[in-house]
Amino acid sequence: MFSNWLSAGAQRAAMGLSGDASAPLSRRSFGQRLGGALVLPWVGGGVLSGCEGDAGPAAFKGIDLTGAPYGQGFDLIDMNGQPRRLASFSGQVVMLFFGFVQCPDVCPTALNRAVQVMQLLGREQAARLQVLFLTVDPERDTPELLRDYMAAFDPRFLALRGTAEQTRQTADAFKVFYKKVPTGSSYTMDHTALSYLFDPQGHLRVALRHEQTADDCAHDVRLLLGGTRPMPAHPT
Repeated sequence: MFSNWLSAGAQRAAMGLSGDASAPLSRRSFGQRLGGALVLPWVGGGVLSGCEGDAGPAAFKGIDLTGAPYGQGFDLIDMNGQPRRLASFSGQVVMLFFGFVQCPDVCPTALNRAVQVMQLLGREQAARLQVLFLTVDPERDTPELLRDYMAAFDPRFLALRGTAEQTRQTADAFKVFYKKVPTGSSYTMDHTALSYLFDPQGHLRVALRHEQTADDCAHDVRLLLGGTRPMPAHPT
């Protein structure tokens, strides 16, 4: 039911188009323009400096965050009401993205890319990757809405949510920026547009930039599935 919107969202992201900020939301209008997500080419702690491309022996395509002192876990609820911590996915590579359902371009583009990554990995490796979507808009993103949103991309994807305070604490722990921006009688959210990869031991290893391809992302997931530069386990 969302197939036309999914492709249209990717096209808008590629073309940088904007649209109506006042259109009401319905299950058929997830992709209507409500504002823009802010694409930030940075994370905190100076980790970006000298870390892009084939930095280090791992040769990640994304930003190598190995050893970063932040982003060490979360304690939230998934769209089905189940408590979830990083340790819940021990033994899997985790791809984590912060976003919101009414995001017009950046979020659907990132999730479409994740779908392509699953396809590139093939059945066996895809079963060892868990994609997580953490809403920065818990005020509007109800569990039902998040279930519909994930189903529009891949039923294996999970959405996470918390209270406003838990959301802020988790974002701060990952040095993720988000901000409510008024749009007439409603609002949109500006937010960091990086996807984060954790290795099977639960360590933050890579930040994938929004403009990176599905091939780049699949390359880095394969490296992590292959046990590149393992570290002592500490998932929380």
